[in-house]
Amino acid sequence: MAKEQLEVLNALDVAKTQWYHFTAIVIAGMGFFTDAYDLFCISLVTKLLGRIYYHHDSDAKPGTLPPNISAAVNGVAFCGTLAGQLFFGWLGDKMGRKRVYGMTLMLMVLASVASGLSFGKSPESVMATLCFFRFWLGFGIGGDYPLSATIMSEYANKKTRGAFIAAVFAMQGFGILTGGVVAIIVSLAFKSKFPAPAYEVSPLGSTVPAADYVWRIILMFGAVPAAMTYYWRMKMPETARYTALVAKNAKQAAADMSKVLEVEIQAEQEKVEKISQDQSNSFGLFSKEFLRRHGLHLLGTTSTWFLLDIAFYSQNLFQKDIFSAIGWIPSAKTMNALEEVFRIARAQTLIALCSTVPGYWFTVALIDKIGRFAIQLMGFFFMTVFMFALAIPYKHWTHPDNRIGFVIMYSLTFFFANFGPNATTFVVPAEIFPARLRSTCHGISAASGKAGAIIGAFGFLYLSQSRDPAQTDKGYPPGIGVRNALIILGGICFLGMLCTFLVPESNGKSLEEMSQENEEEGGAAPGYDSRTVPV
Repeated sequence: MAKEQLEVLNALDVAKTQWYHFTAIVIAGMGFFTDAYDLFCISLVTKLLGRIYYHHDSDAKPGTLPPNISAAVNGVAFCGTLAGQLFFGWLGDKMGRKRVYGMTLMLMVLASVASGLSFGKSPESVMATLCFFRFWLGFGIGGDYPLSATIMSEYANKKTRGAFIAAVFAMQGFGILTGGVVAIIVSLAFKSKFPAPAYEVSPLGSTVPAADYVWRIILMFGAVPAAMTYYWRMKMPETARYTALVAKNAKQAAADMSKVLEVEIQAEQEKVEKISQDQSNSFGLFSKEFLRRHGLHLLGTTSTWFLLDIAFYSQNLFQKDIFSAIGWIPSAKTMNALEEVFRIARAQTLIALCSTVPGYWFTVALIDKIGRFAIQLMGFFFMTVFMFALAIPYKHWTHPDNRIGFVIMYSLTFFFANFGPNATTFVVPAEIFPARLRSTCHGISAASGKAGAIIGAFGFLYLSQSRDPAQTDKGYPPGIGVRNALIILGGICFLGMLCTFLVPESNGKSLEEMSQENEEEGGAAPGYDSRTVPV
């Protein structure tokens, strides 16, 4: 049996969409814009780093990062992100969303600048410094995941909550797009100022000394959008759900939301104290009651995010290698260093513009109409189909006449990742857990995803190598080839589709209804009565 809802929470649930909703989306979304820019811009400059720091005059091909260095540079930020998601997710439930929100942003700003200032007397020391700062950059980014999602879910009304949380996450698409655009602008500017021959013409002259500034500028630009939103993050009031249900301060919650909603809200301190004394809502994360109510839910959110990110990040981080394999980017020796940066950035920008960004906004438009479950199931299904469609006739797609078809299929995979599980795995954990554990559980779910991203980022480097030792990249052992790697990723997407059945549908329900915080003791856990999801 449902208890009477607090007036301040009911006011949020039924509030019409208004200016403060859009303000919250922009403030939280700019964090995600920065997150995506910082995480993905490294893939634009790894080839350049190899040319600058690992060049050997006698080599027929430009220098490349050794396998262990490349894996570290590409993956260390994900290790930091995983740690940050767990730590700041837990801290957000202990100290409050707002207090922790500013910490993560400042860490991102400082680490972005420091990454571009990486120093050292040898290539190894420069890479070690870069990896150190990118770990802490990832740590700050990790905190943004649970905090942004939780803040947006607790501010939103129940009618359009999914679209608002998805809109915050959709800023990731613009971050990826901006990374490509910034790299294009910087590389073109330096290329026109410092013309250079192709590597096969002059191995040493193909990489001008000024190229060392290019990767630093691209990495440091990530600090700009984060710094611009710091003031507005600090001006946001704490969410009413945290203030009332966790901090037990009904007066402050009512005052904050009265100002935000521009309506008079009564402070119901007695009702808050009654809720706080209710033992049925005092269970912890590692209790039998949490396991009974939300155990399968947490398994569903962690498993689907884990499987999705293996596929998503292995594809996204190394799409430049796939483009090279099908001939979209010419052989490295036929270009100079800055031309290669431009070509890689152009390819990533086109993919972001044609598939990544539209996919996110399809989710925003439809998530509150067709629901989270349907979008996630559909997304995993089509990712599976397109992965196998790319993999099984792989030799067909590598033929020069079929390159455009390959890119279209590859783009559709990304489209259905973003109009699918990449967005919904972020939205659902912010809606289905109790307020006092919401940020923590979202952090655990997100950290599970980043564990998958680490597997994708590190594993795909080796898996996608040719089985013929003569055709592998310099320093890499033979792998299983791109075709077999894509078949494995297709199987992973199919598993994600099956795990989606563990995740409850939260469309149109209040947060308290989903978390069962307004249920009398002994009430059935949401999603456990007769089925987990709607049929």
